Amino acid sequence: MDKFLINGPCKVKGKVSVSGSKNASLPILAATLLFDKPVIIKNLPIVKDIKTMLNLLKSLGSKIVLSKDKKTVKIINKKKMKTFASYSLVKTMRGSILVLGPLISKFYKSKTSLPGGCLIGARPVNYHLSALKKLGMDYKIKDGYILAKTKGRLKGSMIKFPKISVGATENSIIAACLAKGKTVLKNCAIEPEIKDLTNFLNSAGAKIKWSGRTCKILGTDTLNQTEYTVMADRIEAGTFCVAATLTKGNLEIRDFNPDMIRTELELLKKVGARIKIDSNKIKITGPKKIKPIKNIKTKEWPGVATDMQSQLMVLMCRADGKSSITENIFENRFLHVGELQRLGANIQIKKNKAFIDGNTKFVGAELMSSDLRASVALVLAAMISNGKSSINRIYHLDRGYENLEIKLKKIGVKIKRLKK
Repeated sequence: MDKFLINGPCKVKGKVSVSGSKNASLPILAATLLFDKPVIIKNLPIVKDIKTMLNLLKSLGSKIVLSKDKKTVKIINKKKMKTFASYSLVKTMRGSILVLGPLISKFYKSKTSLPGGCLIGARPVNYHLSALKKLGMDYKIKDGYILAKTKGRLKGSMIKFPKISVGATENSIIAACLAKGKTVLKNCAIEPEIKDLTNFLNSAGAKIKWSGRTCKILGTDTLNQTEYTVMADRIEAGTFCVAATLTKGNLEIRDFNPDMIRTELELLKKVGARIKIDSNKIKITGPKKIKPIKNIKTKEWPGVATDMQSQLMVLMCRADGKSSITENIFENRFLHVGELQRLGANIQIKKNKAFIDGNTKFVGAELMSSDLRASVALVLAAMISNGKSSINRIYHLDRGYENLEIKLKKIGVKIKRLKK
């Protein structure tokens, strides 16, 4: 397994471009199963999760034609597709459950493995299953697989999610596109990636309208050929913003709409960062002293993203005073704390709240990644540590960040990948 070697402390400066969004690409790729005609998707990030999803689509019978730079894909579906999503492909990635909705909607049956992914909490698929059941899907779970079928086309329904769920919202929207009649989804997640999915589907003739957290879908018989460019990755952009703030850096983050991380940018202004925004770029300069924030709380969009929590925790370790972070989305999302403590962090955990004593002087150490976003927090911490750090199990990081070490090297980080 590959690992990173980082020699700190580092200061970031220069320009960096943001890659396409992994979390927008995955549901869009899953939704291509609804199409009879070719679909072209542009601005895909070259990361492991995208490769896994493309391999999954291939295993179902889709023809995958990648451009030379692997950022554009043309997908052509056969008339008869397979409906078996095997454990061997699904085990590494939570997002693979998103093929269930389109398979059942288009082909009226599916055998889909229960998914894997990061160890950050239960994230049950019951919200997906109960919503699809209301649209007319019958299912049972056997030997780790969801065995699902429907008598002909799904039928539009009124569905209120008991809890806001990104994945369940996406699966239900995709499935409802080819359902008979009107579907009304209430208490939806409204993250930018979900709006990107509905923009993609509408570009192909779907009839989807939003009003707050309510999504109305009028089913159609078929979807048209389309070409679509995926949005930029807001978590990657947010991570670079934290890197600049943390290292007293000076960074221009390009090819990204700053509106997508407005909440996080307001937080960074509070800690002292100087920020200028344009329609598609952010200029950010880190402060000499980082101010603490008493209580950061993760929340569904438009709140602070749970995927930014670990990066913000590293930032608060260097703040001039005490801070706290409350994690409201996932129950196991403090796995990085033990590793930060190995570098010298003073953090106490009580239930879903982390109490952080600032002014930490990190000293390099050997570290172990536990999940995707925790991995990047360790990279940030190693960048401001005195001495050398090695970060093991970076395959987690490779699932969601494109060419991270190459981008970091260009902006002044002393980082190298050791291949095993």
